[in-house]
This record gives sequence, structure tokens and C-alpha cells, in this order.
Amino acid sequence: MGRFVFRLPDVGEGTAEAEIVAWHVAIGQVVEEDQPLVDVMTDKATVEITSPKAGVVAALHGALGDMASVGAALVELDTDVEEASAAEPAVAPPVVEPAPAPAPAERTPRPDPVRMHSRTPPPQDFAKELAQLKPSGDRPLASPAVRRQAREMGIDLRSVRGSGPAGRVDYADLIAYRTAPTAPATPASAAPRLDKTGVTEVRIIGLRRKIAEKMQAAKRHIPHITYVEEVDGTDLEALRQHLNTTKRADQPKLTLLPFFIRALVKAMPDFPQMNARYDDEAEILTQYEGVHVGIATQGPNGLLVPVVRHAEALDLYACAAEIARVTEAARKGTASRDELQGSTITLTSLGPLGGVVHTPVINWPEVAIVGPNRLVERPVVQNGQVVVRKMMNISSSFDHRIIDGWDAASFIQKIKGLLEHPAALFID
Repeated sequence: MGRFVFRLPDVGEGTAEAEIVAWHVAIGQVVEEDQPLVDVMTDKATVEITSPKAGVVAALHGALGDMASVGAALVELDTDVEEASAAEPAVAPPVVEPAPAPAPAERTPRPDPVRMHSRTPPPQDFAKELAQLKPSGDRPLASPAVRRQAREMGIDLRSVRGSGPAGRVDYADLIAYRTAPTAPATPASAAPRLDKTGVTEVRIIGLRRKIAEKMQAAKRHIPHITYVEEVDGTDLEALRQHLNTTKRADQPKLTLLPFFIRALVKAMPDFPQMNARYDDEAEILTQYEGVHVGIATQGPNGLLVPVVRHAEALDLYACAAEIARVTEAARKGTASRDELQGSTITLTSLGPLGGVVHTPVINWPEVAIVGPNRLVERPVVQNGQVVVRKMMNISSSFDHRIIDGWDAASFIQKIKGLLEHPAALFID
């Protein structure tokens, strides 16, 4: 067979190396041209790399979490696919008269064999159950490459439950069988242990590693100062609810975040040093006229910060629509590189979790981050009377190298005043 060595290409922007975060193929698997091989993560984005040729996977270089240099070998392919496919004729599935039994549960959709790394591990005793599925004389249905892989792994295909059509065994089924835990025999007289002794080690890779690196860099580089102030949001919440009940059908529903962004924009002319990024190596603070607000967003794989660009040019509804668009893209993993970089100040909110107060970490190299907490009804003393008001705390952190405590407090007080008198948000 011809052997083709596929090497990590230059994925753009001068990247010298990338982290391997997901393999989509296994040794012995037949792949088609343009079929996904591997996902790699750079400092900017996760990139899916596809195969330039068809072939059979002969070798994989690198484990999950390993760093691969541009030009390093990733996958070796035997490119004579026709020869590999013709090595053994296909076998028709055996016809077995089923014994009377209750109707089986509805079959779940066949998992994608390419993404075998995301399969849920089978339960204990699964291997024993599989061994009883096929009579010993039946020849299971599988491709020649799968049969060869099973021989190399020392697996009897008759013991493997196939998830494909007519019970066809694929690579994911081999991996599931190999990784199925086996339950140790326990004497019937042995009393169950109440203490738990299990230990799980989880390697931090991919997006979680990038988040860890960025948080560590932020705390290492930036001396944080945190400031918390409470805000009476009664009038603001009344306005928000009124606008939601009177909005047009084509206008988005308003949360509190568009009002906070509006307050940031209105406060910036008096505090230009807040809308900035600091290069501590060059010792240069770059201040921006445009307000590009990062929205800290929790996705299924970790924290991302998509950007609402030029918030100063957006009205309330346009801002709400843009927040919804970029945060949804971040959660689905479809956000582009441009949508995930270039923020000049970040807004972080824990949503329904809210909390009373938190200490947000600055999105380095920015110099400020603002975070509203939960809006709740609380008893408040006003004019000597105890009244019920809708109150919230604003938690904020600042780079103390650039922003003094007085300026930090003054900035938040400016935002507080705008939110407590929401009409001021719309006065130029």
C-alpha cells in the first residue's frame, strides 16, 4: 500500500503550534477525502482539519492535550483504499428466528462512528451481556478494516453488539466493548462498603486549558481592585417590563444587560481610561473611542467572551438583538474569531444565579470589568420609612496600575446614577 503522511498545516495568523483537542478517526478506519480527522485549538479558535486523501488510518501521532508543531506528522494513511476494501468479501447478515419476547425499547439513533470519543461508556456487566447476544456459530457483519482492527485488539466480534444496520459492527462498537468496565466478583456474604475510595484524574485540555491559562495570566499580570455598590433598580425594572409589554413583534425582549451597556456607553466620556487595553510589556495604554463590550458567556465547554461591537451606535433593541446573536453563537460553538476578540471592557452576569456579590476577574489585557448581581426585593429605609424596593449589587474589578480606587468608585457611582434614573440613559 502507498503511505501518505498528513502533517499539521498552518492554520493561520502565524500560529506555530496547536493543541490536539479531539480525534475523529481511529487506527484501521477507512476515511474519505475531506472527512474530519482531528480538531486542534490555537490561541484564537478551534479548527477542524479534514483529510486531503482517502485511505485507511495506519497511525495517529499525538494524544489529546498534546501540542503539535506546524509541519509535524498527525496522521499516516494507507492510500490504497480499494485494495483494503477488497481484502475480504462482505458477509450478509445471518437470519435468526427470534424467540418470543416482549417488544424491545425503541432503538436509539446510531451514533456517529467518527466521533467515538464522545460515546457514553456502557454500564457494568455490559461485556457479559454482549457475549450472550449471538450464537457462537454466527458470523457478525463488519468491514474488513474493522475485522482487522478487532484481531489487533484481541476482540472476538461475536461478543460485540453492533450499532449499525443489521447489527453491523463499527469502530465505535469496538472502542465501547474495549472500554466497558467489568464488575469484580463480590462474595454474597460480604457487607457493602460505606466509605468511598475512588479517585478520578481529569486532564485539562482544549478550551478549559485556554480558560485556565488566561485566568492565570490575568491574575499574574493585573493587581486587581474590586469595588461593590448597591443599586435601586425599581424604576429600571418597571421601565424594562413596560417596554417589553409595548414593544413591536419584530423587536427582541429586553433583559437588564442592554440597559447596563447603555450606562457604560453614557459613562465613558468622563472615564476614557476604563474603555482601554494595557500592554504592560510596551507600557502603553490604548484608549478607544468605540465601545466594544465583551459579554462573558458560559457555554457547554467553558467560558467565552463574544463581543458587541460599537455599542455606542446601537439603540436599546439593536443592542439586545446583538447580545442575543453573539452569545448564542458562543454557546453553539459557531462564533467566529472576530466575534471572540477585540473587546475593550467586559460585562459579566451570572444570570438567574446572580448571587449577592462576586469578584470578577478582568479580561486581560482590558483594565475593567463590571458585573451586575441578582435583582431582588429587599426592605430599604427611605425618608425614615421602611419600604420594599428592587435592589441589586454591582460588582466590579479594575487594573490598579491604571485605575485608582477613587476613579473606580466614581465610575460605578456614575453607572449607579444612570440606572437609578433610567430616563437619563436616553438623554444626550
